[in-house]
Amino acid sequence: MSNEELLSDWAAVREGLKQALELLADEQLRFTPREGLRTVGEIAYHIAGTEENWLRLLIYGKTPATWTPEVPANLTAAEVRAALSEAHDRTEAQLASADLRQEVTLPWGSRTTLRWAVWHVLEHEIHHRGEIYLMLGLLGIEAPDV
Repeated sequence: MSNEELLSDWAAVREGLKQALELLADEQLRFTPREGLRTVGEIAYHIAGTEENWLRLLIYGKTPATWTPEVPANLTAAEVRAALSEAHDRTEAQLASADLRQEVTLPWGSRTTLRWAVWHVLEHEIHHRGEIYLMLGLLGIEAPDV
């Protein structure tokens, strides 16, 4: 799979996430099925944070100075969409010409390829997008069709 194909597939996944988030009002971002679980907004912000932390940390050895890992209080839908967009814009620019065969060191010390790391972050997004879709259903909102 080429970089272009990978980014194209990721764009399709991200589009479904964006569509889901567009269905929510700011107050619905604070929904959680039960106490102790992440809210919808926290899950979406976590997706952006994982993309930032994994890919920037693995490739550049640090996350951008502009990234705040803490979820902002009273997170708005606009802030979530901006965090996701900014993180992914950096990813697309970074991966456009990256060598996916490049070896990287994971935070716990094992080595793998950049391709595996990128795939892992994409898989992570797919997992949490499904979680958000389930939460939409619990809110009585029909999730986007995938």
